[in-house]
Formats: sequence, C-alpha cells, structure tokens
Amino acid sequence: MIVVTGGAGFIGSNLIRALNQRGERNILLVDHLANGRKMHNIADLDIADYMDKAEFLEKIGVAHFFDGVRAVFHQGACSATTEWDGQYVMMNNYDYSKRLLHWCIARNVAFMYASSASVYGDGKHGFRVDRSCEHPINMYAYSKFQFDQYVRPLLARTRSPIVGFRYFNVYGPREQHKGSMSSTAFHFNRQVIERKTAKLFEGCDGMANGEQKRDFVHVDDVVDVNLWFLDHPEQRGIYNVGTGRAETFNDVAQAVIDWHKDGTIEYIPFPEHLKGAYQSYTQADIGGLREAGYTRDFLTVKQGVERYLDWLNA
Repeated sequence: MIVVTGGAGFIGSNLIRALNQRGERNILLVDHLANGRKMHNIADLDIADYMDKAEFLEKIGVAHFFDGVRAVFHQGACSATTEWDGQYVMMNNYDYSKRLLHWCIARNVAFMYASSASVYGDGKHGFRVDRSCEHPINMYAYSKFQFDQYVRPLLARTRSPIVGFRYFNVYGPREQHKGSMSSTAFHFNRQVIERKTAKLFEGCDGMANGEQKRDFVHVDDVVDVNLWFLDHPEQRGIYNVGTGRAETFNDVAQAVIDWHKDGTIEYIPFPEHLKGAYQSYTQADIGGLREAGYTRDFLTVKQGVERYLDWLNA
C-alpha cells in the first residue's frame, strides 16, 4: 500500500492521479475534508481507502495496523503563509510530520515529504539547500524549516529512504479549492475571463511593476520528481523542486492573455500586510536534484500555463 497524506489537496491529488496511471490502486488517502469542495479533486481517482487525518494519527500508534505500507507521500499541512497561530501551525506541520517520520523509520518505509522554498525567506542569501540560505519570514515557513532541521541529523543516523522536497511556486490542475492561495495563473485566468484584465501588484523591493520573479513549476513536474525518488530509494536528502529559472509575474499574465488571445494587464497597489513577508524573487538551485540523477527538463511558464489552461478551461 502507498499512503498519501493531504491526498485531496493540490499536489496530493495529482500524485494519486499519476500513481493511478501507473496502475497503482492500493492507496490510502488521508486528509481532513472540512472543505468538502476538495472532493472534486478526487472524484475521478481510484483509491483503496480514505481516512481522516485525526483517525490516521491515532492508528499509526496501533501495532501492525499499517503492515504492508511501502511508501508514504506526506503532503498534508497547513499551507497558508498568512496563518500566524504558531501553535496551530506547528501542531499540523511539525508534530504531525515527526510522528509519521518515526513511524516510517521504524519500518524502513520510504518517507517523502513536502518542504517549501519559503524557508529561504526574502532570498537575499540564495536558494541553495544550505543552512546559510535559510531565513524563514512567516510561521508556515518556519514550521517547514524546523522540520528540515529535525530531518538532517536523522539522515546521517539512518539508512531509511527519506526525501524532503522544497517546492517553489507550484501551479496546475486541482488547485481551485485553495481560494486566495491558488496560483497566479489560476487567478489571472479567472480575471481575464470575467474582466479581460489580469491584475498584478505594482513594483516592490526595487522591482518594476509586475517584474517580481518567481520559480514557477508545473505540478506535473513536481509529481514526476516525487515518483522518480520513489523509483530510486537509494537517493536520500532534501532537494529543491523548481525549474531553476526565475520568470516574472508579467510573464505568467502574458501567457494567460496569449492563451485567451484577449486581455490586458493592470497594476494594483502592493498590499500593506505583505510588506516584509513577501518573496520578490525565487530561483531554485537544482544542482542537488541533478547530482542525485534527475535529468528531465522542466516546463517553462509559457509551456506550463498553456497546458494548465487547456485543462482549466476545458
């Protein structure tokens, strides 16, 4: 059996879709469906069982309950970068992850988990998987950073297959439930349809309007990296998962406009509540990923947005 936590979420549901395409059906989907609209992400997927996160946490302490599990994709987390209830975030993103990690180590089960590029903060120190680059600036980022810190010494003390993925700006199908946390490609698409205008933030941190840059990575590429490590359990560690290219928000908006063959760009004031807690530039250093043996090319913004909108507007 394969376990996918956060399996009704964005990356988790795409992982299950890809596993289904490989013929995998013996999958336990773990999630917390307080937002029942996430069922649209999983209605076309084939799984063996569904379990609520709370029940799952109880069951992992029961002897032999999960005998036969060969891998855990741990995608479940509080992903809101605007959440400042530190106790809540640490309970969901740190304590939960530690319990599941130790359960996997005790059984030598592959443990692949979602970290985040947010651990790099404003990015002034670079985007290498190195402690000198890591300066989280919000509670979500700190929870992901601290779990990576917890994992690092365990990598040296155990041979269990443990892999952490520092996702950069992921976009693509099955993210619509995320609301304001959905990708800019999702929002620009809706704005162009409704008002024929994509709204971007004005410049900040010395950058011109819409010229803030992010490493935008299509969810299909993210899933492919996850499955590659499932197939290569000898590779262990923490890795950046991005394209290695920084592209602007203007690039994303223009790709959406090009797809629709209609629309313009409008710049709006930069929100006060995001000042000091916003990444104006990200670009993954994917040297570690290449050294591990992952050689496939990543979609550009133009390629990825076109693929996404083909699906989103079907």
